[in-house]
Amino acid sequence: MVLEFRDSGIYCPSGDFYIDPWRPVDRALITHGHADHARPGHRRYLATEAAAPVMHHRLGEIALDTIAYGETRRIGGATVSFHPAGHVPGSAQIRVEHRGQVWVVSGDYKTTPDTLSEPWEPVRCHAFITECTFGLPVFDWRPEAELAAGLNDWWRACAAEGKHAVIGAYALGKAQRVMTMVDPSIGPILTHGAVENTNAVLRAQGVALPDTVRVTPETDLKAIRGALVVAPPSALAGPWLRRFGALSTGIASGWMALRGVRRRRAADRGFVISDHADWKGLNAAIRETGATRIFATHGYTATFRQWLKEQGYDAAIVATEYEGEALDATEEEEASAA
Repeated sequence: MVLEFRDSGIYCPSGDFYIDPWRPVDRALITHGHADHARPGHRRYLATEAAAPVMHHRLGEIALDTIAYGETRRIGGATVSFHPAGHVPGSAQIRVEHRGQVWVVSGDYKTTPDTLSEPWEPVRCHAFITECTFGLPVFDWRPEAELAAGLNDWWRACAAEGKHAVIGAYALGKAQRVMTMVDPSIGPILTHGAVENTNAVLRAQGVALPDTVRVTPETDLKAIRGALVVAPPSALAGPWLRRFGALSTGIASGWMALRGVRRRRAADRGFVISDHADWKGLNAAIRETGATRIFATHGYTATFRQWLKEQGYDAAIVATEYEGEALDATEEEEASAA
């Protein structure tokens, strides 16, 4: 096998490295900067040039080497390359070749283009390691323009009523995608510290984002009307929200496609916006790789494996510690807000 599944993560014996390991290892190849894939404690890291700034921001002074998309590198007896995953800026699928066999670790990915991330690129392989966070037919994402229209209509209506529109979105990726989708002429865009810290990192590497204002204890919210406020989802349930006065709350998540989740979150609006592949995207991605062996790592793994078997694939489930798309900010996101 080109790759093995060990207690520490996905391991390449011929190259003596791991991909997105969840326990400390000597050499880690990282698909992207989210905390469940890029963890502290490894001796050496390798990631894309575009993922490096966020990884340094989140992990501090690590021994991080970078690689360009499509560049090939020999590590031991393996040849590796990184290819766009369409998930968040800098996210990658990692292609590993050994003795004519090609395996691809997709990390987290999204096949439909958005306004923020490098577009997904199918990579031909013999074996494909895939997430299936939204691996049910009920998850069917709408076009980007339609999603943007829904966000702007909500914000515009809130502003007309003298309310702030407060939306919960991941500090890395989802928050910036929301900001690139909205019309800033409607009003000012305010940000939670966790979001603004990430904005600063992405702006410094050339990612175009609209103007934003960080919310601090000194921010005069009485002088601001009809703002869009972007914060991690957990901030919508805490004391941070109380300072805004009249407001309407929304959550941007693929989980908003499920009515039960929308009710439990008690937000005024749920926007079905995800940086993971939907059902059609997962199936299209697998077809485009040409792979016959599929390994499902996290999400609706049992259901998705059964579906793949019915389609004729050699499919299996791999136990990992990846989280997919959660509704709340990670502890690390909260800490970064300081």
